[in-house]
Amino acid sequence: MTIIHLETYDGKRLPTLAQKVDPARLTPDQRNAFVAALLGWTMDAFDYFLVVLVYADIGKEFGVGLPTMAFLTTVTLAMRPVGAFLFGLWADRVGRRLPLMVDVIFYSVVGFLCAFAPNYTVLLLLRLLYGIGMGGEWGLGAALAMEKIPASRRGFFSGVLQQGYSMGYLLATLAYLLLHTTLKLNWRWLFGLSILPALISLLIRARVRESEVWETTHAQLRATSTPLREVIFDRAVLRRFGYLVALMTLFNWMSHGTQDVYPTFLRATTQSGAALAPATASWISVLYNIGAMTGGFIFGGVSERFGRRRTIVLCVLLGVPIVPLFAYSTTVGMLCLGSFLMQIAVQGAWGVVPAHLTEMSPDAIRGFYPGVTYQLGNCIAAFNLPLQEALAKPYGYPFALAVTVVPTLLLLAIVASVGKEAKGIAFGSQHTKAPST
Repeated sequence: MTIIHLETYDGKRLPTLAQKVDPARLTPDQRNAFVAALLGWTMDAFDYFLVVLVYADIGKEFGVGLPTMAFLTTVTLAMRPVGAFLFGLWADRVGRRLPLMVDVIFYSVVGFLCAFAPNYTVLLLLRLLYGIGMGGEWGLGAALAMEKIPASRRGFFSGVLQQGYSMGYLLATLAYLLLHTTLKLNWRWLFGLSILPALISLLIRARVRESEVWETTHAQLRATSTPLREVIFDRAVLRRFGYLVALMTLFNWMSHGTQDVYPTFLRATTQSGAALAPATASWISVLYNIGAMTGGFIFGGVSERFGRRRTIVLCVLLGVPIVPLFAYSTTVGMLCLGSFLMQIAVQGAWGVVPAHLTEMSPDAIRGFYPGVTYQLGNCIAAFNLPLQEALAKPYGYPFALAVTVVPTLLLLAIVASVGKEAKGIAFGSQHTKAPST
């Protein structure tokens, strides 16, 4: 990075950023920022999917039915926008590092306390608080990482970063296999584990320098006396905000629709479930999360060449013909194949998201804008799991999967195709408006 200066209409000289030729390798600071964001997002997903994997067991201990237990994930997702809003605005005012570190400490402690919940009500409250922390992590981590990554490499690293979600799911499944299935330990031990990797993320993040893009933008805002609310309520920014919320609603409905109820479907002996042994179902989860990471790695890089929107549309349309294999297979081999291919498509599209949302955000509110649009979409999609459980009761799990996933994929292809993108935009150059496309 190098600093240049631009003159405003009143003759003031303001610093801005211009990127030199992109280096072949990341600097230690860029690498630490990226690894910290990856680990933070991984641990968010790890803790979230622990609930998905064991909510039936928790329900038995607390005497609560599955539809009610599924509401644990709903409140977590519903509170994410609150965290994104609070931590995002804080980060746009004071910088990325401090809010991120506070957020990691907050959700680590709350996740750990879930291991000691005495009843359903306390656990529900803890999951609500965890949702606030989870909502703050993604937007700030993605903003800091993408602001430091060279523009020409955002697509690839976006794909890797977003697969922290699948890595967290994979680690949660392996932890479930080891502690719950092999060692026969109670579900509480799983939540006790969550604090350790989160603290590792905190240690790495403590070594990351503040975002140079934020420092430059903050100086520009002060020099021009531009308040953040003026940027937020700009008409172009608001229009794009509404579009991105709709886009992320469909994205989240797609991912949760293909992931959250699937472990239950694989193990269920009623409602047309696959009736697999718990260990077999868990190993299938491991396999399809490897597929998810593969999709993110591949298509994140593809988006650098073919564009963000075209890559999203390609991935979701590839998912449509896979749905019958994914939802209606009855043998282990076909279930493995269907879920593996489905997650390549789903997470291939998701791999574009960190780069796409941060590029579509004004510099001045990049801590707030990507996280809130993402998490509002998540909030609207939060009723996916209870809906699928409700549909499965009279119609079976295969129907519940197909009837929620297929329309989502088709709608997402349409919404992504009519939007805009800002691939490769130079961060630090358009702090008071939505980026031109």
